[in-house]
Amino acid sequence: MRRRRFRPIPVRMLVPNVITLLAICAGLTAIRLSTEGRMELAVAAIVFAAVLDGIDGRVARMIKGQSKFGAELDSLADFVNFGVAPGLILYFWTLHDLHNGGWIAAMVFAISGGLRLARFNATMDDPNKPAFAANFFTGVPAPAGAILVLLPIYLAFLGMPSPPVMLTAFYTLLIAFLMVSRLPVFSGKTVRLRVPPEMVLPVFVSVIFFVALLIGYPWHILSAGSALYLLSLPLGWKSYRDHKRNAAAQAAAPAEATPSSPAAPPFAAPVAEADQDNRPVRLN
Repeated sequence: MRRRRFRPIPVRMLVPNVITLLAICAGLTAIRLSTEGRMELAVAAIVFAAVLDGIDGRVARMIKGQSKFGAELDSLADFVNFGVAPGLILYFWTLHDLHNGGWIAAMVFAISGGLRLARFNATMDDPNKPAFAANFFTGVPAPAGAILVLLPIYLAFLGMPSPPVMLTAFYTLLIAFLMVSRLPVFSGKTVRLRVPPEMVLPVFVSVIFFVALLIGYPWHILSAGSALYLLSLPLGWKSYRDHKRNAAAQAAAPAEATPSSPAAPPFAAPVAEADQDNRPVRLN
């Protein structure tokens, strides 16, 4: 019997999948840390998972290692890391004081994350999308939703008084609604920033400076970033509406007038009827 030979998987396809698996490990570790009451490390694990989520896709495109398996694995990782884990962290932090009400809020957030990812996968290759829609998400993306929903914890880590548990539950439901809503959110995926050669070093230093700030003052940076992101949502909606209005105006614009037949010379001499009747038949 002839043995079937299995083709080895290229290394370039393994690298992004390994990064995604590391992100899943970070999300699961965040759940464990939250059950043990180590909330700072749990939130840090979610942020680390978000960083890995932003890296794996870019690495896959850079080394041409995209695959359908990797796309499905990435969706599963996003559901665990940015749907289930943040909801459980909030529940173990303060939502458990509401008993069933807090659990419902955490569960709704997790389910909203799954629905958001399912809709993204279903509409990713929609041929009816207008060209400008490629620069917008429909609803807040799952990684951003996970970072946003943990804002009350960031503020508590900064020494501010913890908000009332009912307010935290309402905020959790609000972020869940923004994730499954039809709100256009600027994605920036189609923006191509080319750094001039003379600016490579300053940009590199700026990135290192930002990473150092994030490590040294994580809760300040995450709080400010979350607040700025929430304030930018109306701007994304306005930008989408302007693009849609311009596209509709261009579609409704009248087509260019077709060139008409040349008019008769204004001062042409009148031709008698008799002359017209006396012309050969092929000219009549």
